[in-house]
Amino acid sequence: MAFNFPHPLPNGWFHLVYADEIAAGGVKTVRALGEELVVFRSAGGALTVAVPFCPHLGAHLGHGGRVEGETIVCPFHGWRFGTDGACREVPYAKRIPPKARLATWPHVERNGAVYVWRHAEGKPPFYEIPELPVGSEPGWQGPRRLSWTIRAQFQEVLENVFDPAHFRFVHGTATVPESKHTFDGVRIHALNEAKMNTPRGVIDGRIEGETTGPGFGFVRYRMGGEMLHTTCSTPIDEHHVASNFAFWVKGDGPAALERGVGPAMIAEIQRQMAQDIPIWENKKYLARPLLCDGDGPIQRAREWMQQFYSPAAS
Repeated sequence: MAFNFPHPLPNGWFHLVYADEIAAGGVKTVRALGEELVVFRSAGGALTVAVPFCPHLGAHLGHGGRVEGETIVCPFHGWRFGTDGACREVPYAKRIPPKARLATWPHVERNGAVYVWRHAEGKPPFYEIPELPVGSEPGWQGPRRLSWTIRAQFQEVLENVFDPAHFRFVHGTATVPESKHTFDGVRIHALNEAKMNTPRGVIDGRIEGETTGPGFGFVRYRMGGEMLHTTCSTPIDEHHVASNFAFWVKGDGPAALERGVGPAMIAEIQRQMAQDIPIWENKKYLARPLLCDGDGPIQRAREWMQQFYSPAAS
């Protein structure tokens, strides 16, 4: 893969971990967005995302740091930091240095996941991650989760959504799908009346998707049943992407995830990802691609992405 992508890491909300990966008292190190971060949850349930290095002498809180009450304790000298990052105690000193604090990252817990806000210029969030209906509508079963680490630049993965022709030639659909994309600020809405190949045969149906910022999207399928899944991609660094999908199926009891159309659709999505990844990992980014009238809104998507890049970081 040629490392020739011309843009910096994007700004926005990005999936970091699933909320149930961090139980009360838990500490986890995560590599994301060109950084190493430590995530910990206090005994009372408050979650913190922070730069992992103690400001005292640089010990890594993700390697031996432990949660005690509402603080995380540095494994090197026992300094304690609260969920807001401020130092609460230096056990062998009479005075806490006024600058003793961890740099924390804005985050939200929503839809069963933890999302962090990244902005190269330190600006506050200018949009929100939407609440999904799986938390408010009855009958949703799940989630079932799948994840991939992809050796590619972030935008290459995002652009796949706006490339209908590849579904025929990569994934073997009978025709090129016809999708309607509406670009509205930080959001993109997609609608597709489609046929989908599954291990159980071809299914007719309706697919609606919404992208909110560069790192969060969800798709709702009505195809012989209902399924919803989140499509969250996070740059690990400039050349690697973590893609995390969570699936919910509407049905009677947890067995809905193991029978019917839902499992067949999940298997098809896994198959398509396995076909896409070798292309992403070996293609070259072209700043001026030779597009034609059947290529879909690839160029429009590139223009939309510009709002998430900081000029100061370019």
